[in-house]
Amino acid sequence: KDAAINLVEKLNPRDRISVIAFDHRAKVLIPNQPVDDVENIKKRINKLEADGGTAIDEGMKLALEEAAKGKKDTSSQIFLLTDGENEHGDNDRCLKLATMSSEYNITLNTLGFGTHWNQDVLEKIADTAGGALSYIAEPEEAVSEFGRLFTRVQSVCLTNAHLFLDLAENVRLAELKPLAQVAPDTIELPIEQEQGQPMVRLGDLMKEERVVLANLYIGQFSPGTQQIAAVKVRYDDPASGQEGLFSETIPVYAEVQQAYQPAPNQQVQKSILALAKYRQTQIAETKLQQGDRAGAATMLQTAAKTALQLGDDGGATVLQKSATQLQSGEELSEADRKKTRIVSKTILQDS
Repeated sequence: KDAAINLVEKLNPRDRISVIAFDHRAKVLIPNQPVDDVENIKKRINKLEADGGTAIDEGMKLALEEAAKGKKDTSSQIFLLTDGENEHGDNDRCLKLATMSSEYNITLNTLGFGTHWNQDVLEKIADTAGGALSYIAEPEEAVSEFGRLFTRVQSVCLTNAHLFLDLAENVRLAELKPLAQVAPDTIELPIEQEQGQPMVRLGDLMKEERVVLANLYIGQFSPGTQQIAAVKVRYDDPASGQEGLFSETIPVYAEVQQAYQPAPNQQVQKSILALAKYRQTQIAETKLQQGDRAGAATMLQTAAKTALQLGDDGGATVLQKSATQLQSGEELSEADRKKTRIVSKTILQDS
């Protein structure tokens, strides 16, 4: 409640807000309205009482309905906070609603509080709907975590962004997971096609840097500087009310050599390491689910080394701690698993 009230106090009268409460059922606590009576909104939030059960999909459905009422020429954001599994709901329905949220151009951020929520479901919801996954381990962290997300939301400039790739004739995308976002956090980006052209949805564009890594297979080219692709971004501009705008088309060049002379680019190397850390941790989690504790520990140790190469000391510490626990025969607690998932996707702020 403190975190929600703190967020409300940062809004201005031109903003709109809606609050949905959900336990074993969901209800609209505050219908979509302008933030012109802050004290009344705060009073209604203060009346919230915890009850048993969790029906995340019902909460998501109502949240989408309310957000849709005021989304014209705005950046629409949903913050989904839960402390439990979706025991009164349907996880597949959650993912369908997340897809619908993306189609409606409504960004859905997920925040897991405590240790009893399902990180797989909340990550998929956030990734699908272009949002961020956050972990609130202790109650006192709620205000700062909400604040961090709100600062990110405030920096949104453009929405509904899609990246288009126009590949040269003998260039193609890798077969498996060819595109991934690696900053500000790591997300596998599903490929779509529009008029035969590969495209990925980026969602909101913020002031902070967005980095996308593409894995391309390149055929034979003559030596010298060769254009291998061209990229452009389609986006909406809520400030002007314009939709379907295009950036300039940016050519992508490769320096083709007869005799290979390595000239590594530091930013590209860092991006590859960020994606490697995420995928190595994913493999470790899969091995752990299969009962292969030794294999999981080895992969977590590898991910920790990758994090160190990346300069992510905080992430390396968390990953190495989890690896050491498995090697010594200990179980990973739910808190450990959640920390591991979070550091695989991001670089810790205090690292």
